[in-house]
Amino acid sequence: MFPSQFTYHRAASVAEAVELLNGNEGAKLLAGGHSLLPMMKLRLASPPTLVDIGQVAELKGVSADGDGVRIGALTTHAEIAGSALVQERAPVLAEAASRVGDPAVRNRGTIGGNVAHGDPQSDLPTVLTALGATINAAGQNGERGIAAADFFTGLLENALDDGEIVTSVSVPGVASGAGTAYVKFSHPASRYSVVGAAAIVSVANGVCSSASVVVGGVESTPTRAASVEAALAGSGVGADALAAAASAVSGDFQGDAMGDVYASSEYRQAMAGVYVRRALEAAVARGG
Repeated sequence: MFPSQFTYHRAASVAEAVELLNGNEGAKLLAGGHSLLPMMKLRLASPPTLVDIGQVAELKGVSADGDGVRIGALTTHAEIAGSALVQERAPVLAEAASRVGDPAVRNRGTIGGNVAHGDPQSDLPTVLTALGATINAAGQNGERGIAAADFFTGLLENALDDGEIVTSVSVPGVASGAGTAYVKFSHPASRYSVVGAAAIVSVANGVCSSASVVVGGVESTPTRAASVEAALAGSGVGADALAAAASAVSGDFQGDAMGDVYASSEYRQAMAGVYVRRALEAAVARGG
């Protein structure tokens, strides 16, 4: 399998990447390449120009950002999973990053490429939405931040304007004492999530004071489990209460659940309740 012919440029800075992207019609960015290159080899994508941003130093690394973290777009999944700062301030993101694909993917794939690709069965969009993260982008009109909840707009679609690139992701720190968890039912071949669930739960005096729950892999974008969050608010956190809250997730799907030869839409929705319950149980157990 070979891609169609293309012109290759290597950018040395964000400004140069934006210029090249806007100056070449149909151009695509190349970062880790784990999403784009397979599509090009299958001729599912045939960009006439590739702009390689893999050597742009300003797009790399993890740094403190208030009580949260700022992660450069070229930071790999392995670097996120191994970052002491991410593990301390947003442990559920480190947990999810550690479960992306296999070691080859984790050591090459990047957070910027992952979110820009917008695959609903990927792990990070689900967790970033639960965390209330912001996707930072740069374009000809300057820089802007896009809430993760608004960034993913459809199947392999995002809120970036033409000619914009993801530069970093800003992740708020998880509240002290809150428990977090990300669990998923992995496809045995691709290791994408058939169903994934992220939960952030705060408990005070045996009662849930706040919760953020998001499901991935079921619909074309991460699904905010608002019904689960409402059921948890002010409730106890015993096994029966968590199971009852998790079952409410069925009311959060909008009727566009995905299905394929491996897992039907009905099966994915049924499994969502199972994995939300597991995520809630793990988050509650880790809080304190």
